Amino acid sequence: MTDMYFNINSGYLEGLLRGFRSGILTSTDYSNLSQCETLEDLKLHLQGTDYGNFLANEPSPLRVSVIDERLREKLVTEFGHLRQQAVEPLSTFLDYITYGYMIDNIVLVITGVLHNRPVRELLPKCHKLGSFPQLELIHIANSAADLYNAILVDTPLGPYFSGCISGGDFNEMNIEIIRNTLYKAYLEDFYRFCSTLGGTTAESMCELLAFEADRRAFIITINSFGTELTKDDRALLYPKCGKLFPYGLAALARCDDYEQVRQVAGFYAEYNACFESCGSGPGEKTLEDKFFEYEVNLNRKAFLYHFNYGVFYSYVKLKEQENRNIVWIAECIAQGQKGKIDNYINIF
Repeated sequence: MTDMYFNINSGYLEGLLRGFRSGILTSTDYSNLSQCETLEDLKLHLQGTDYGNFLANEPSPLRVSVIDERLREKLVTEFGHLRQQAVEPLSTFLDYITYGYMIDNIVLVITGVLHNRPVRELLPKCHKLGSFPQLELIHIANSAADLYNAILVDTPLGPYFSGCISGGDFNEMNIEIIRNTLYKAYLEDFYRFCSTLGGTTAESMCELLAFEADRRAFIITINSFGTELTKDDRALLYPKCGKLFPYGLAALARCDDYEQVRQVAGFYAEYNACFESCGSGPGEKTLEDKFFEYEVNLNRKAFLYHFNYGVFYSYVKLKEQENRNIVWIAECIAQGQKGKIDNYINIF
């Protein structure tokens, strides 16, 4: 893919996206938001950013859940505008971005139904980037086989789902196994697709997807301690497209506790830094926070290169982090926990 052909097909959309990127909140914006005393103050400060009047029609008193919903809607609107004008292979690349949200939506609905929640209450909680027509029919499935054969076989997730069918009914354990098996197949497939695109896209996206695969491997391992999941079953859930593959994954599969996971991470400089600087005490950043910080750094770096699709993926991830930051600040204001309000992750 030459630079010339990239600009012919996708140059306008990349330029548009970089315009969107310039509107991402800076450290100064977060400092101003942190000084707010009420959610109405927060709304007023956001009006001075690229968010503009996106909360103008919301009645008082403003709720954090409403802010979260409007933030998602804005991202979905921007992404939808890009997707409608994209041509191959960018259109397929953007579709791949939505598959992760589809997986999360499926698991959310299944889990809700398992706890006797009506589907009509669950669907509004699903991320609209991962919406698809069959989602509202998931409640009729009683097992993974039913879910695949009756609902998901004709969706983009069908090929991923065929590898995690079991005959048993749904329970908390096999739902999480389904989630991680789907993500494993999805990340490996996305990695292969980006590799075939070549050029700067392959360079930036393979690094981003490798980190996502490794992060999932660490989290799966840590969350499996004290559960019925065997080491062999755990190893089957690891995506095999990260820097940990193959030796790091083999070492993780043998781990029995958190300290052994830290020892494995110690062989990889970028991950060792995350584990070494995290903690669980007051004011300390958790491992999840450190992973988010590292992800933000990788996604910022993607914008240093032109003529690549990685910026589209990175923009969505940076906006996700921005949404989490705003919601965190809003929650602290609403709950009167101003002492914790600075525990967000700066992007720029």
